[in-house]
Amino acid sequence: MTQVGEGQEAEETSPAVVTFGAPTVGELLAERYELVEHINNDSAGRLVWRGVDVVLRRPVAVVLRYPGGDSATEMLQAAVAASRVIHPNLVGVYDAIDEDDRAYVVREWVDGQSLRELVAADGPLDPARATAIGNAVASALAAVHATGMVHGNLHPGTVMISDDGRVVLADARTDGADSQENDLRAVGGVLYFALTGHWPHGEAPLHGATAGHGRAALPDAVRDAGGAIAAPRQMRAGVPAYLDDLTMDLLDAEIPPPSSDVLAAELSRLDIPADEQFLEQAGPLRFTAEPGEEPSPLAAAGGRKVAIGIAGLLAVALVGLLIGINALGGGDDGDKEPVAQPSNSAPATGGGAEPAAQVRKLTIQDVRIIDPDGDRAEVRNAEKVIDGNDDEGWETNSYRNNGKFGGLKKGMGVWIDLGAPHTVKQLEATLSATGATVELRTGARGDFPSSSSGDKQLVNAYSTLIGPANEDGGTKMIFNAFEPDQKYQYLLFWITKLPAKDSGNSWKLGVQEIVVQGS
Repeated sequence: MTQVGEGQEAEETSPAVVTFGAPTVGELLAERYELVEHINNDSAGRLVWRGVDVVLRRPVAVVLRYPGGDSATEMLQAAVAASRVIHPNLVGVYDAIDEDDRAYVVREWVDGQSLRELVAADGPLDPARATAIGNAVASALAAVHATGMVHGNLHPGTVMISDDGRVVLADARTDGADSQENDLRAVGGVLYFALTGHWPHGEAPLHGATAGHGRAALPDAVRDAGGAIAAPRQMRAGVPAYLDDLTMDLLDAEIPPPSSDVLAAELSRLDIPADEQFLEQAGPLRFTAEPGEEPSPLAAAGGRKVAIGIAGLLAVALVGLLIGINALGGGDDGDKEPVAQPSNSAPATGGGAEPAAQVRKLTIQDVRIIDPDGDRAEVRNAEKVIDGNDDEGWETNSYRNNGKFGGLKKGMGVWIDLGAPHTVKQLEATLSATGATVELRTGARGDFPSSSSGDKQLVNAYSTLIGPANEDGGTKMIFNAFEPDQKYQYLLFWITKLPAKDSGNSWKLGVQEIVVQGS
């Protein structure tokens, strides 16, 4: 397992010359993080350890450099920047400490392997899985880019796939030479590597970044005499044309890439299980239009030359004919009255009123945990409340003294983004236990917070209640007091009281699933 994902294994790395500040098994850093096992060293000279947060009793990864000081500035700055962005496809950064003789970053521990390790063990991935990984990476970049920051270190070693299938992006850098465009080119490289097992940018890192960081160890792409790389479809069978085109367009330096949010939206559209594809995937994302083609509306909206092929729907109309039924017995046809046949059509009306919109399950585009009075230690796993599985979800820590978060917090919540304004009929939440008190609030998003102070501003802004609070409700909480003439996009499922557990000695709640219905 390579937790940073870009280095060589510890036994393959020469021992560090400097020994002052070297970590040891069992050592307690910052009176909180116990070092358990040395995992690997990376080519940038950092040591990666598996550790335990003894306060919150959770596994952590500790990335350590010694000595600290100026030599660790870039690492610490990158960690501070990464900690400001909360997203399910980004590795969470918990702490960054400089002790002069050494410096270290404490972050989320991921049980799994890097994309590089996965492809090395199992070979190139099938197109559906490669698309899903590309979608997760682009979504993570969209969150980073929305803050104006750059990841700067995207390659198969920093794309982690956890044992439960979660894809996370790790180890951001703050190299001033990097750009958001470089990040997007690297998404093309990741797709190319996932499909072929080869890295299309050669031994030199992307756009002249500092050498190393695990990229030189990747096999180079197959190239012709002029140095042009072979397309994935030329290297293996079964790669769809739309995915091949998308990958090669991202790698083409002559074609401006789309913004990360547009790319994430397109990969999300393509990342659909085969048994759920009601539309033919005939619409590749191309950044240039062929001669004579009309530009895509997305290209105009995003300022990019993006042309999306339109998938067509073939609608088949079934026309029922009223057929006269002859009476039994052989009389003249003209003597028989036609018998009216049953019809499923609604009776005609003279008013011409429009039919009511069909109520359906709405897609939740984003979900996050709001913790204004906490240390953000409980903001992980928000995505589990919308994964369709009632058996697992997000949960709070256990609190002592009372159900109001032990007097430490006024509340915590799940923030929901429906992607666009909708008429909402109902929100149903499945909880782990009875006895919780919950409010449902709404408001305008504004700038999404990445800190506890930002969370406080959001909670204050989300002051409009959707009906009364659901006090001491059951494991199925339903809110349906939505205004019929109002559109909703952002909701806040706000928990003010936790149910008791363990015979009343502690209080804790899990939110297993949230479903929103509307039109």
